[in-house]
Amino acid sequence: MRAIILAAGRGQRLKQPQDRQIPKCLLRFGGRSLLERHLRLLAQLGVEQVVLALGYRSDLIEAELARLDLRRRPQIVLNPAFELGSVLTVHTAAAALLGGGEVLLMDADVLYHARVLRALVAGEQPANRLLMDRDFEAGEEPVKICLRAGVPVELRKRLDPQLSYDAIGESVGFFRFDERGARRLAQLVAGYVERGASDMPHEEAIRDLIREGSQSFEIADVTGAPWIEIDFPADVLRAEREVLPELEPL
Repeated sequence: MRAIILAAGRGQRLKQPQDRQIPKCLLRFGGRSLLERHLRLLAQLGVEQVVLALGYRSDLIEAELARLDLRRRPQIVLNPAFELGSVLTVHTAAAALLGGGEVLLMDADVLYHARVLRALVAGEQPANRLLMDRDFEAGEEPVKICLRAGVPVELRKRLDPQLSYDAIGESVGFFRFDERGARRLAQLVAGYVERGASDMPHEEAIRDLIREGSQSFEIADVTGAPWIEIDFPADVLRAEREVLPELEPL
């Protein structure tokens, strides 16, 4: 199993001071960067093959990697057009999707309890798996997972009012794909790039994979596990005050 961590974006909505802008994965909580937390939690669960998909200020991230005492250094792939959508960043890491075996695809800007990641990697059999939190704030910002009879039927921020579903939750932004699912996702992502749609979020390609019905998906319910995606200044405060105190020590 390998992990692809998406850490290419500028994070403009965080509104950092112009002279102190850093990639969001370098935000520090409890003395550790988000990146360090990702890597240490993955290693604890036996996932040591990691690909970092970088773009904005990749030099700062490489400096953080040099600082960390890691048994195995992640592979780095660069998306020079990181200002476009994250689907292009996933495309730059296509070799990791096509390299065989299971793949985790993870947003870098998430602070989370270890049991969130345990829910993603648990089990001996290969799987396509989505993480879902049923306790979320309404609005257009959360990426929502909708289920019908336990089967995912939608993955989007904005839902069609006519959509029929019997369960809904927020996507954590972490996904697991078996070998066949990862290869098909790479094909779908390549299709976006080839038709000039590189400005799309990568969740759109995952949505296509879900809705085409070529793969079966498991749902891991992580409701109650502390986690937060950090997009806005208020998220940093919530991460420090509400999520960090609930986390296990690394």
